[in-house]
Amino acid sequence: MYEAILSPVDYGGIILKNRIIFAPTTMGLSRDAFLTRLRQIARGGCAMIIIGDVPASPWSVEPSLYKEEGFAYYAQLADAVHQEDCSICAQLYLSDSVADDGTGGIRPIRKEEIGDYVSRLPASQLRRYADMFGEAARLARRAGFDMVQVLGDRMLGSLCSTMFNRRTDQYGGNAENRGRFVRECVSAVRGELPQIPVDYKLTVRQEKPHYGNAGVLKEEIPYFVPVLEDAGVTSFHVTLANHCALSDVIPSAKHPYFGKEGCFLLYSDAVRSCTNLPVCGVGGLTDPDFLEEQLDSGRISCAAMSRQLIADPEWVNKIRLGRPDTIRRCVRCNGRCIQGMLNRSGVHCMYET
Repeated sequence: MYEAILSPVDYGGIILKNRIIFAPTTMGLSRDAFLTRLRQIARGGCAMIIIGDVPASPWSVEPSLYKEEGFAYYAQLADAVHQEDCSICAQLYLSDSVADDGTGGIRPIRKEEIGDYVSRLPASQLRRYADMFGEAARLARRAGFDMVQVLGDRMLGSLCSTMFNRRTDQYGGNAENRGRFVRECVSAVRGELPQIPVDYKLTVRQEKPHYGNAGVLKEEIPYFVPVLEDAGVTSFHVTLANHCALSDVIPSAKHPYFGKEGCFLLYSDAVRSCTNLPVCGVGGLTDPDFLEEQLDSGRISCAAMSRQLIADPEWVNKIRLGRPDTIRRCVRCNGRCIQGMLNRSGVHCMYET
């Protein structure tokens, strides 16, 4: 039972022991509490944990791979996850909400300024930023990460999107130019680490109805997927684009459009039709029977969960032991998880005492 979920898979060059991945999640917890949470999730049986928001740049509000303390922190996370027989991936990103202030610090970018900010960056600076992805990947590998994921949102997503990118140079205009920066970022990782698996978090926006603002249009997926594949991507993690309401990106069960299980799989379907590389699906996934069907059919290669594995880190182990009926199912209430994120009290679950 649940043979597809529990079967190993070659996920773009890394062998995962099963098909369940913990999706990158901003927890808002102390470092000790976050480490404890990761150990619980890894011990619960998932195949890989993706650590979200690992900055590709030396400047950031998050711990930095470029600094001794930050590097040691990420190395500690990698070691802790490996001790639980779980792989670990670093999600490398470049922010468009904070920028280098020229003195080693950061300056904030307001939401209404993002379009102007990404549209005015000199081309030479963008090329320098792309090279940082290669350096950050090298540092992540040295810290013990098994894989890197390039986040196609934030700076990358804004440059891909006609809603933010108003450039008239080689980084703006048509899809080829808007995709130039992401190609350079992936190529920098591949050039620095020819053998490391490179996942790409492809963020998709759609119209009619309109959801997501950054990222690529659903209709542009047939162009972007082969371009990214040629640049060195080995797998795709597909979801809704950011820079929109948090209630859309992390929808509750009452969402008018994304209320059903597997709510973002329509985007991974579009990617699947363009590539033979592994595709990871996300979006309110909780039900082992539903997931078994999607994996067994080949619709997706892996499934990424966040809220469900926070609700019950033992989700995989309970399936493996033949006790799926004991799973604490996430009801997608967006209570203590999303509200905890918004009020800065940390991501928790209604099941916690």
